Order: sequence, then structure tokens, then C-alpha cells
Amino acid sequence: MTVPLFHLAIPVDDLEAGRAFYGELLGCPQGREDPGHWIDFDLRGHQLVLHKDSSGGKGAGVRMRNAVDGDAVPVPHFGLVLGWDEWHALADRLRGAGTDFVIEPHIRFEGKPGEQATMFFFDPAGNALEFKAFKDIGQLFAV
Repeated sequence: MTVPLFHLAIPVDDLEAGRAFYGELLGCPQGREDPGHWIDFDLRGHQLVLHKDSSGGKGAGVRMRNAVDGDAVPVPHFGLVLGWDEWHALADRLRGAGTDFVIEPHIRFEGKPGEQATMFFFDPAGNALEFKAFKDIGQLFAV
């Protein structure tokens, strides 16, 4: 079976800041680009495209926040489900880089179905990201 991959295009106000954030900080290999217009990144096999937004906007923006296990989760957001150790290594790298977390790295739904490590932060353009991990990936859709 072929695993389907997603394609996500997001607005950014500064392509070079996006290149540094996604390429250097998050370690996503860069693909094609049209200088001054867009840049492709390999987000773990998925295609993430940063499109230059010249309208003066700041990313996709947060339209709302939703209460989830005591946190005010920004919506919209996107991210990845990582392995447990990889998530902790990324959290440490982001802390070391001085990342301003919207929701600090922590364990959500502790002792309940769907227990997970989660963290939220913004890219330089204001797009909200969530990276999470499960000790037991079978809990991803647990009810």
C-alpha cells in the first residue's frame, strides 16, 4: 500500500526567515523554489510550501483558540506526530534556540486514553505549529 502524502501551502511574510526556521531550526530539507515567491520543504516526506504573502498579512493567523485539557490551543495549526525520543530531542533543541512557546512542552491527557507529549509554537510568520508524540502510537485515535 502506498502511504498518501499531504501537500500544505502556507503564507509567510519573509521567505528568508521561513527558510531559516523550517530549513535550519526544524531541519527540513529544501526542495525547489521560485526566488521571491515560494520555497518547497520536505516535512518528513510531506510537501510544505512557503508562499510569499505581500499583502502585509502575518501567516495564516489564529482565528480562534479551543480549550483542550486545560490549554488554549490556537486554530488553525499543523505539525507532526514524532517518536517519543525524537519529540523530546526537538523540545530540547527548540528550548535551546530560545523558542517562545505558545503552549510549553508537556504531557496532555496524562493517564487517560490518548496520553501524549505536545508543544505549540509559531513560525516567524505567525503560523501555529503543534508537534506531539505518543509512548504508544496505538493511542493516536483512542477514545
